[in-house]
Amino acid sequence: MTAVPIRRARLLLIVGALLFTLMSNTPVSAAAEPSGIASSRGAEVVAVTQVADRQVDLSVRSPALGGRTVNVRLLTPEGWDPGDRSRHWPTLWLLHGCCGDYTSWTSKTDVAQTESLRDVLVVMPEAGWNGWYSDWWNYGQGSDPAWETFHTKELRLLLEHGWGASANRVVAGLSMGGQGALMYAARHPGMFKAAASYSGSAHPLLDDESVNRIMGYFAGQGDDPLKVWGDPVAQRDVWAAHDPFHLAKRLRSIPVFLSCGDGTAGPLDPPGATNALEADFNRQNHALASELERVGARHVVTRFYGPGTHRWAYWERELHASLPMLLQALRTGR
Repeated sequence: MTAVPIRRARLLLIVGALLFTLMSNTPVSAAAEPSGIASSRGAEVVAVTQVADRQVDLSVRSPALGGRTVNVRLLTPEGWDPGDRSRHWPTLWLLHGCCGDYTSWTSKTDVAQTESLRDVLVVMPEAGWNGWYSDWWNYGQGSDPAWETFHTKELRLLLEHGWGASANRVVAGLSMGGQGALMYAARHPGMFKAAASYSGSAHPLLDDESVNRIMGYFAGQGDDPLKVWGDPVAQRDVWAAHDPFHLAKRLRSIPVFLSCGDGTAGPLDPPGATNALEADFNRQNHALASELERVGARHVVTRFYGPGTHRWAYWERELHASLPMLLQALRTGR
């Protein structure tokens, strides 16, 4: 038997042992719970599924999400062993966009085949169809859904305490997830060593067009758009607290990668394609880049590549373009 099948067999044995523990009727005290099953904040892994080579899905029951269970996909590094509490891996969080889910990055791109990520734990969490990486305002009441709390507190602790994640992290995302990547890095200083945004909503308060567009997404699937951040005038402070442009000072000390097309047909589009969303986000990203320069950001990489629409073909390309910066931040962050 070769080394690769041995590692795979070992992983399957570990996953099987975890599932056996989960299905047992014998109560287990918090102190005795197996690695990765419980979090100090109450989130818990209730199922583990091996979906492909080096791809494991965790089903996590989250108090921050009203007790609902959502999935998190892990692209695991070579030699990853969740039962080895002594080893922790540098971690890349990849955030999906609106209308996507935790499977988007592995189903739409070649991330699982990227050689430079074989020594990195890649975390792809569910964030809701239009969750916007936020603890929803809910007319001042807060509570479910609290995606930011789920990701930055509950999931972070679970991954670090039982699934081999280290505190050495970087974050990247597309569209809604691009905003999430910038927002999380700014709102949680020290959590991420670098952030990358591909066609991200980088300044939703830019103008009425930008506000109205994102409000339209907030209203998706019949939701009340005021539940997310409230009214853009009456609750402007809430909006500004989730707007990367208004958080630019908090991004000054880390590497930031911004990329976007201009919404016209590019080399990866069918002829004649146009996209108003990408054009809007292009203006937003230029505004953020200028603001980062104004506040003295130390390391900003921009790839405003002109023609290009809001498509996965560009985001896959931009992921690869940003990886040298992200991986360098992980290496220097150890």
